[in-house]
Amino acid sequence: MLETLRIKNFKAWKDTGTIEMAPITLFFGENSSGKSSIGQFLMMLKQTAASSDRRIVFYPGRDDAAVQLGSFREMVYGRDLSEEIEFEYRWSSPNTLSFKDPISERIYSGDKLDFQATIASNEKIPFVSGLKYGLFKADESKLSVGMYREEGKANYEVNADNYELTRSRGRAWPLGAPIRFYGFPDEVVAYHQNADFVRDLNFQHEQLFQSISYLGPIRTKAKRLYSWTGVEPENVGNSGENAIAAFLAARRRRINLGANMRYKSFDEIIASKLKEMGLIEKFEVQAISDQRQEFEVRLRTRLSKDWVDLPDVGFGISQVLPVLVQCFYAPRDSIIIMEQPEIHLHPRAQSALADVMIDVIKSQSKEDRKCRNVQLIIETHSEHFLRRLQRRIAEEEIEKDKVSAYFAKISGKQSKLEKLEIDAFGNIRNWPEHFFGDEMGDIMKQTKSALRRRREQKGITLSGDE
Repeated sequence: MLETLRIKNFKAWKDTGTIEMAPITLFFGENSSGKSSIGQFLMMLKQTAASSDRRIVFYPGRDDAAVQLGSFREMVYGRDLSEEIEFEYRWSSPNTLSFKDPISERIYSGDKLDFQATIASNEKIPFVSGLKYGLFKADESKLSVGMYREEGKANYEVNADNYELTRSRGRAWPLGAPIRFYGFPDEVVAYHQNADFVRDLNFQHEQLFQSISYLGPIRTKAKRLYSWTGVEPENVGNSGENAIAAFLAARRRRINLGANMRYKSFDEIIASKLKEMGLIEKFEVQAISDQRQEFEVRLRTRLSKDWVDLPDVGFGISQVLPVLVQCFYAPRDSIIIMEQPEIHLHPRAQSALADVMIDVIKSQSKEDRKCRNVQLIIETHSEHFLRRLQRRIAEEEIEKDKVSAYFAKISGKQSKLEKLEIDAFGNIRNWPEHFFGDEMGDIMKQTKSALRRRREQKGITLSGDE
């Protein structure tokens, strides 16, 4: 799970400041304020980690990628190639990393890691000018190790704190460039007697990004028939195109929505959430015949006794279905980035969706009977979604430290990120002006206008602001 994140000189962000992440992390804000680019940055790093080209520093993505960010010039703040993109984050690992220094025989172990990197450009291609890992246990630093490019040269140096790297005998050839944006090259291990552990750091980093999935703001249209060959997809897809395949693959799973609660089948979970949101009465996915690998999604609404196909009901259902499936389909220790999960939903359903998210972070899998430890990073415009979370904090359904919310705004030529201070009663102490519009101002002006018109109809003359 990501604990902190900071990005400098990327897109609209000169500096996001340190973002404190939580199981539910929300980003609100004005249009074009840069809130979407925070998730896009993480997805670009994921794309890069998954790239087959070990030399590429950033993989911006093509048409079939989750994000397409263009060249380094298009990414860097102000399109100024003299600037360097800097970023850092800390995450908790689901498994403790432990290794022994073969020289000192000292054992190092930790359950949290942090990473920092600086990416520059030489007018042609970006390169890593520096990277650094830190290993922590209970927030206490155990060691750090990094690579840095010598100023004005193409060569790199490696150094460590609280760990003495011992060079191997023989001629010291220059170190190769880092692998992608995060990886120590093979020479670091080859040139030292006790540097094998850096491979573990590389692997931990790759595991972090393998745990991240993304669901964009516009999901695919509903179909009358869905094909499924029995293959279990990695996730529902960037546009929810694999939602029904994931649903079918997960049918045998059993999940509960918190400790000491009854385990339910995956079908029951999804159907119950759609019903709680007031969208349907019944829901099922059925094969059209035993001889064909095609399935239909059928629903029954509250106002009808007839079953209908998914394309025959409101568009909002087809848009929220991938959200629900991904939230409960994602494996343990997953991070889900979502843009506007509430899109095309009416206010009541948007509020109920917040309750679904609370259930997601509390949910347990029957296979291991442990909390699934899913983290949700959500960009949203929904006041109803936030209001429901505030209410649940006040009702002690969720602890306030399980929710972290930020508001993005444009200040001058820069985007600024402000953390919303939520207290134990769900109150936001630093509510931004006109956060969701000027509701009270609209009510007052409506009331004054109505009063003025009634007086005019009765022939009463008004003066000034009366």
